[in-house]
Amino acid sequence: MKIRRIVATAVAAAVTTPALLLSVTPAFADGRPAAQTQGKPSVAELEKAAAAAKAVYDDAVAAESAAEAAVEAAMSDSAPLALAAEAAKSAAAEAATAKTTADQDVVDARAALDALTDKATDDERTAAEATLAEAKAAATAAGAARTAADAEAVEAQDALDDARVAASTTLYRARKATEAALADKDAADEALAEAKEEEEEGEEGGDCVPEAQLTTVVTGLPSTVVAGTKTDFRLRVTNGTDETMDEVFPFAYVHATDRTGLDDLDDLVRLQWSSASSSKWKTVDNEHYMDSISPMKAGAHSDIKMRLTIDASAPAGNGVTFVAGDYFNDNGTCGGSPDLEGYEFLIAAAGTEPGKVDDAEPGKTEPATADLKPQGGASATPVSGSLAATGSSSATSQLALASGAALAVGAGAVFVVRRRRPGSHA
Repeated sequence: MKIRRIVATAVAAAVTTPALLLSVTPAFADGRPAAQTQGKPSVAELEKAAAAAKAVYDDAVAAESAAEAAVEAAMSDSAPLALAAEAAKSAAAEAATAKTTADQDVVDARAALDALTDKATDDERTAAEATLAEAKAAATAAGAARTAADAEAVEAQDALDDARVAASTTLYRARKATEAALADKDAADEALAEAKEEEEEGEEGGDCVPEAQLTTVVTGLPSTVVAGTKTDFRLRVTNGTDETMDEVFPFAYVHATDRTGLDDLDDLVRLQWSSASSSKWKTVDNEHYMDSISPMKAGAHSDIKMRLTIDASAPAGNGVTFVAGDYFNDNGTCGGSPDLEGYEFLIAAAGTEPGKVDDAEPGKTEPATADLKPQGGASATPVSGSLAATGSSSATSQLALASGAALAVGAGAVFVVRRRRPGSHA
């Protein structure tokens, strides 16, 4: 599935091409029996995920170590291909010397023949001519030998260079895989620690609940974005319920990869926002939240100006912008959008003229495993409020983007996302 490949954060557990999977868990559990619900993972499930993530990381470390050893061996002057290349180089040098000697023999034989006077006998002239002919034949053979030796030397050197480049490429990929596996391991460990803390302390006010009527809709985001440009679009957050929400936190996250889906381009993309009443652009915080809309009355909506910037150095690739919303009431109740709404777009190289393109359309991520599955998506419908001036950093959050729990699947992993209030400690 295309979006699964786009959203995956280049997780690789070995030198081979990774089997990359993405699963977005719901932020909230519903009231159905355990056999029917797709609620947040249990401690036991997260322990399993953390153990699997550690196994993936350990394998990645081992693969990186093996790749480092392979590079060291390939770069060694005593490597078989290095010895073969040196031998071929020496043979080519000897062939070149032999050709030079043979050419000089031809010169000497011709000079001897030319030096014969009219007093030379027929036998002397015949012998001189024979010597010249033999020298020419030897020079021809030496030339052919030199050509063959040169070709063998080039072939041997190419084989050595190719092996060294391949070893270095494998090491680069292994190091990237280790970095990704470590990030997933850390995220899985963090998710497990939070779940254990919640289990030990309990959550005051009960679990947050899914609210399909709190919707987020993106408009004006083109389906193709050119690197080196800034693209403005809008995010509309709507409280479609019949009750006021004291605080609503809009959530937005952008992820991008190159065309292979393996190289992460997140460092080259930036998401900013501003309220309808302000022209100042702010970067979406590191938990992917914007300032709260406080309050948001029943049936109200709020439009947020968004800006996507892609660095000019970004290669052609794929991207997706996720949006959602979470609410918190003064009486301790909370909830939010059951799903992350994903809007896919293509990244065109800088200078490209994409022509007229349609707006990006929302799509739903599908479960990648039987153990962790996202709930069905809520349709996005409209919402008018104002963004609070205090900002999300001053609000105690319970629904922030929590973590990735890595589940080993062959050479790949599963990235799991769960949301809690921004800034909370569970």
